[in-house]
Amino acid sequence: MSDGTVVMWDESLLAYDLGEHPLDPVRVELTVALARELGVLDRAGVRVVAPTPADEAALTRVHRPDYLDAVRAAPDDPFFSGYGLGTSDNPIFDNMHESSALIAGASLAAAEAVWRGEARRAVNVAGGLHHAMAGRAAGFCVYNDPAVAIARLLDLGAERVAYVDVDVHHGDGVQEIFLDDPRVLTVSLHETPLALFPGTGFSDETGGPAAKGSAVNVPLPPGTGDAGWLRAFHAIVPSVLRAFEPQILVTQCGADSHRLDPLADLRLSVDGQRASYLALRALADELCEGRWVATGGGGYALVEVVPRAWTHLLAIATGDPIEPAALTPPAWRALARSRRPERDVPLRMTDNVDPAYEPWQPTGEPDGVDRAILATRKAVFPLHGLDPHDPRD
Repeated sequence: MSDGTVVMWDESLLAYDLGEHPLDPVRVELTVALARELGVLDRAGVRVVAPTPADEAALTRVHRPDYLDAVRAAPDDPFFSGYGLGTSDNPIFDNMHESSALIAGASLAAAEAVWRGEARRAVNVAGGLHHAMAGRAAGFCVYNDPAVAIARLLDLGAERVAYVDVDVHHGDGVQEIFLDDPRVLTVSLHETPLALFPGTGFSDETGGPAAKGSAVNVPLPPGTGDAGWLRAFHAIVPSVLRAFEPQILVTQCGADSHRLDPLADLRLSVDGQRASYLALRALADELCEGRWVATGGGGYALVEVVPRAWTHLLAIATGDPIEPAALTPPAWRALARSRRPERDVPLRMTDNVDPAYEPWQPTGEPDGVDRAILATRKAVFPLHGLDPHDPRD
């Protein structure tokens, strides 16, 4: 296996552009620009690879053929409706099929490179469109690129694929697509569906009849910050992954859990998000011989948060983490101001927060986070032979 990292990137990925919409491709442009300015993409062993679109066979492993036909036809039909398209969340745009297939192709190629040993890790920051369903668009997502990548891994012979989703929204599309497949473990930490789209991801969603325990959901209360979020992560994710024994880890690393994100109400810092990426890399190293495929996802603080969070992700995937106190380069700050002059441009790669947390214990007076932890552990741990009340499990 190569020790290198593949970064899927080409400016053509910016064509997934929904217009006047929260999912603005400038966040991806600024991420790659920041990573370049900090030298992350010039590190030894890093290969920047331009993607090609996922073909019909790859897309129909996940999506219905009639849905693909609708995605192709919609931009040319002014009266089109249906399949979740043409809504405020999923407006129709020119070349919708082509740009969506390109993002799916990028995640697919990332997964292939890691599985075939051409790289130890691979990243597609333009990906992570985890809400798309087999037959409809949802939540800004047309094609479900993480699911396309996972399906390809299964076709290449993978027997146990773990998917961990740290976006503020439930990874519903990926869960639904693999709900009854025991070869795929989906784990999602997100703001409670009582308060946030898509309204799914409760603790008792644990997999289909043939795959009990294959879905793990950690719904967290609004206002959860670094300490609570990281306590929940470490109370659940390592245990279920170790029990599952994955051969490869696929992650969706949405940055919309940040306290500045305008669409949700968790309170993480960039420092806390950085800590989550370090934890995911450590789990891939421990359990999967380092095999890790990371995608982007949500994130709507376009200048203030997403570029820093995902540049930390790229640095962690390609080698040494960036020190939190590092300055953002002046050239990048100038670019960010030119792209979005109304936004605050961060001076450093940190929010000046220490993302420390206290490990979970099943004693004392629980808060909302601890209640969510225990609910998830009770729902899913016995299905993996784990004791929900034992902090060692």
